[in-house]
Amino acid sequence: MLTYPDIDPIALSIGPIAGYGPLEIHWYGLMYLIGFAAAMLLANYRAKQPGSNWTKDQVSDLIFYGAMGVILGGRAGYVLFYNFGQFLDNPVWLFQIWTGGMSFHGGLLGVLVALWLFGRKYKKGFFEVADFTAPLVPIGLMTGRIGNFIGGELWGRVTDGPWGMVFPGGGPDPRHPSQLYQAALEGLALFLIVWWFSSRPRPQKAVGAVFMIGYGCFRFIVEFVRQPDSHIGFDLFGWMSRGQLLSVPMVLFGIALLWWSYKQQDQLQPIVTAKKSVK
Repeated sequence: MLTYPDIDPIALSIGPIAGYGPLEIHWYGLMYLIGFAAAMLLANYRAKQPGSNWTKDQVSDLIFYGAMGVILGGRAGYVLFYNFGQFLDNPVWLFQIWTGGMSFHGGLLGVLVALWLFGRKYKKGFFEVADFTAPLVPIGLMTGRIGNFIGGELWGRVTDGPWGMVFPGGGPDPRHPSQLYQAALEGLALFLIVWWFSSRPRPQKAVGAVFMIGYGCFRFIVEFVRQPDSHIGFDLFGWMSRGQLLSVPMVLFGIALLWWSYKQQDQLQPIVTAKKSVK
């Protein structure tokens, strides 16, 4: 059995300030900032490539729009997908972000809306923006899951394997460090796949589709060892969790989108060839 490092979730405490208590900076929040900073660096790198059609100012604006989509969508998704009953009892709880609770799937929907708004502002097509953004996301997912691990939350199911850990608040039994599995798969592995795929010319929509397929598959797999939410349990068949239920449409939509992107390319290719042959 491995020993959980039990890192203080509060990275920095300043104060008290003006009699209102200390200002506490949590590791989870810092992980978000690191993720957005990494996205900024990667986006600027992509923007500098020949023919990118992206400027530094557009990149800065894109990260801002994306950050708003992550925060607002992530919170709304958590409330609606995982705690809708509590929202009905107390609708104001939706805005109490400091109480914790974020959902990836809600964050994804929020980011998609943000990308659409960004595209309208800069006269860019939605899928052009989505394909540019998709390779930037996994590093942020990785840092977020590391933040979950440091905070001792979203642990895995009980295991007798030598990699099990006893998490604070998780009972006396060792559990899978599923946060680290997600950081490795949804973060590092997905980044390598999508970044490599996007490094060569691809038909529009294909990069975003690969991201959706990859994330959905990795999330579905890890959910088998992640502890389901205690107030939800399993949604279907006595084994399918809410995270798996939300990931299935992602995979199916991603497969359809990938097929569509290459189908359109095949349909356009003869037209392009015909134009080139005219002299």
